[in-house]
Amino acid sequence: MKTVNIGGVPEHFNLAWHLTIDSGAYEKQGINLNWIDYPEGTGAMCKALRSGEIDMAVILTEGIIKDIIAGNPSKIIQTYVQTPLIWGVHVAQNSNYKTSEDLKGTKAAISRYGSGSHLMAYVHAKNHNWDLKTDLNFEIINDLNGAVKGLTEGDADYFLWEKFMTKPLVDQKVFRHIGDCPSPWPCFVIAAREDFISSNSSTIKSILNIINNTTSEFKDIPSIDKTIAHQYNQKIEDVQDWLKLTESSQQLTDEATVIEVQKQLFALDIIPKTVDYNKLTALI
Repeated sequence: MKTVNIGGVPEHFNLAWHLTIDSGAYEKQGINLNWIDYPEGTGAMCKALRSGEIDMAVILTEGIIKDIIAGNPSKIIQTYVQTPLIWGVHVAQNSNYKTSEDLKGTKAAISRYGSGSHLMAYVHAKNHNWDLKTDLNFEIINDLNGAVKGLTEGDADYFLWEKFMTKPLVDQKVFRHIGDCPSPWPCFVIAAREDFISSNSSTIKSILNIINNTTSEFKDIPSIDKTIAHQYNQKIEDVQDWLKLTESSQQLTDEATVIEVQKQLFALDIIPKTVDYNKLTALI
């Protein structure tokens, strides 16, 4: 049995992985797929890939591109979710801020530097024509629970996180949702360490075949909306909205997308250079 460690966020996007693991599909192929949750998100997974703690990750597109350029010895092997991630802009329920424009020069809560919440704060700032050097400030809060504490206690002023995962906190009047900031690219990719790719291509192919068969039919699974709502503490109408807005992918991320993401990250001064497509991707 070949053990493969894979990381991802504990969110509804990754339910398909848990369904396939629970079904025993990987074990039938001689694979012990060990899923590790990373509530801290992309920055933590980049670190785990670098250290060898995990072999693969389901990770935000912008975050892994940035980290590969910064020296992470990994490659993107497939797009996982083709549609953008809808980042909600949140403030504490009792905050005086009413609109995104009010947040100029205030402090953004981020899970860690290099995370999606960090990088998307730049996209949000650019969308509002802020000065990226003077109008952005950050407070590291680690995860969603840290954001609740940070915003409630005033250590930070706003927080960008996936809109549907934070909806229960809005419903509970912990956060107030004041806007959206969709990522301008496909949101999640599957990445793997280069050394793992070079010696485990057949194992990776088996894993991708299993997960792709499930994601391609995910919306047709009976009562999938009820399953997601129950497992992730969501209202069923919110889950149904999320399902309408979300499309998976079973293909390697195309060159035009990789170039466009790099262009935008470079323009935001998030990456120091752009690199060739084959430096960032690997065809399995």
